[in-house]
Amino acid sequence: MADAKVVRACLYLNQILNPKPMRSISLLVGIIFTSLCLDAQYYTSYFTGNSTDVVTTPTGGVCMMGGATEDDNAMIWFLERANGGDVLVLRASGSDGYNDYLYSELGVTVNSVETIVFNYYLANQDEYVLQKIQQAEAIWFAGGDQWNYVDYWRDRPVDSLINLGLSERNIVIGGTSAGMAILGEYYFSAEYGTVTSANALANPYTQNVTVDSTDFLHVNYLNNVVTDTHYDDPDRKGRHVVFLARMLQDYGANSKGIACDEYTAVCIDPEGIAHVYGGYPQYDDNAYFVQLNCELVDQSPETCVEGIPLEWYLGGEALNVYQVKGTANGENTFDLNDWNTGNGGEWLNWYVQDGGLTEVASTQPGCNGNSVGEEPAESLVVYPNPAGSELWIDGWSEADSVEIYDYSGRWIESLRVPENGRLSIDHLPDGTFLLKSTAGLTVSFIKETE
Repeated sequence: MADAKVVRACLYLNQILNPKPMRSISLLVGIIFTSLCLDAQYYTSYFTGNSTDVVTTPTGGVCMMGGATEDDNAMIWFLERANGGDVLVLRASGSDGYNDYLYSELGVTVNSVETIVFNYYLANQDEYVLQKIQQAEAIWFAGGDQWNYVDYWRDRPVDSLINLGLSERNIVIGGTSAGMAILGEYYFSAEYGTVTSANALANPYTQNVTVDSTDFLHVNYLNNVVTDTHYDDPDRKGRHVVFLARMLQDYGANSKGIACDEYTAVCIDPEGIAHVYGGYPQYDDNAYFVQLNCELVDQSPETCVEGIPLEWYLGGEALNVYQVKGTANGENTFDLNDWNTGNGGEWLNWYVQDGGLTEVASTQPGCNGNSVGEEPAESLVVYPNPAGSELWIDGWSEADSVEIYDYSGRWIESLRVPENGRLSIDHLPDGTFLLKSTAGLTVSFIKETE
C-alpha cells in the first residue's frame, strides 16, 4: 500500500495531466507515476485476529480517554461491551500500536482488531473501509490531529455509517486525545491549529478558537457537550471554559463540558452513568463535568467579544463543576441524565475575571443541571408515532421552527411550526427521522405512508 507521499504525488500528477495530457511532463515519467498510482491506496490496514467476520450484540456505551497512556481498566470496559465482536481502530497517523494491546494483552476475547490509518481523505470512499465500519461492534478513535478526523470523516460516508452503527447496532465507541475531542455535539475542530488557555482567555474570538457545531457524530448523552483532553498537561481548563462561553454566545446552547486528565477515562454506560477510571489514590487523576450554573437566571458572560479578555464572573458562580477522581474500578460516577447526581466527587464553582480562571469550593446546585435558570427541563413530544401525513408537536414553545434529519444525521430541511403545532410531513419518504427544535431539543419519529 502506498504511503501518503505517493498518494499526494498521484493527486498532483492527476491535476497536471487531466487538463492537457502530458503537458510539461515526459511520457516516461507519466508511465512511472501512473504505475505507482494504480497500486496506491489511500489507507493502510493492520489486521490481528480472525479474518472471518462475526456478528454479535454489542451493549453500547462510550469511553473517553484524556490522552497519554490508556487506562487498562477503562479499555477492558470498552472491549467487554463489544461482546466478542470485531474492534476497529480509526486514525490518520501512526500504525498498529493498538492491535496486540486490544486483542491479547487485556484478557478480553474479541474476534479481531483492525487498525485503518487514513493516509488521505479519499479513503472515506473506499469500499473496504466502509465495509469494516459496517461490520465493527466497537470503534476506537486514536489520538492525533482532530482536524484530520473532522476533515476526512465529517459529512462523508464514514460518519454516516458510524452514526448508523450507534443508532441501529448499539456499537460501543470511544477515543483518546483527538479521538475524544470529536465525540461531543460541539467540538474544538483545531482547523487552524491548537490554542492555549492563556491565548483563548485573552481573546475568546482568536482565530484558533474553532468551536464547531456542524453535524458530525451522534453519541448518546453528549448533546450540548464539548469535550477536552490533556487537562493537566498542559492546563486546558481555561480554553475549555472559553469553548463553553462561545457555545452559549454563538449558538445559545445549554453549554456543558466533559474533560479528562491524562491517564484518566470517562466511560458512559447506556443508562447515562459516567464511570471515572484512573490511578487514584496513587496518582491525582481527575475527570471534570462542567456546566452553566443552573441557579442563575442570566448565565451569559459579562464580556465575550473579540480582542478583549473573557469576563465570566457572575458573582463568582458562573460555572458549576463536578470534579471526580478516577479509580481502578470506576466506582466514582456522575449521572448525565440530570447533571446533578454524583458519587465520590466534589462540587466547585469556576469563574473568569480579567482573563484569569479561578476555582473555589462549592456545594451541589439546587436544580437540575439540564435546566436553564430555575426553570424545569423542557421536553419535546411528537405524536402519533409512527406518523402519516401529519405530526403533532408538543414542547416547542421556545422554537418557532424545527430541523429534520434522517437517522444517519443528514440534514434534510428546516420547517416553521404552525401555531397549532401540527406539522405536515406528507412530502417525506417513509423512514425514521430526527426532529430538532431551535431550543436544542431532539426527538425521533417514524414516517409511514397511511
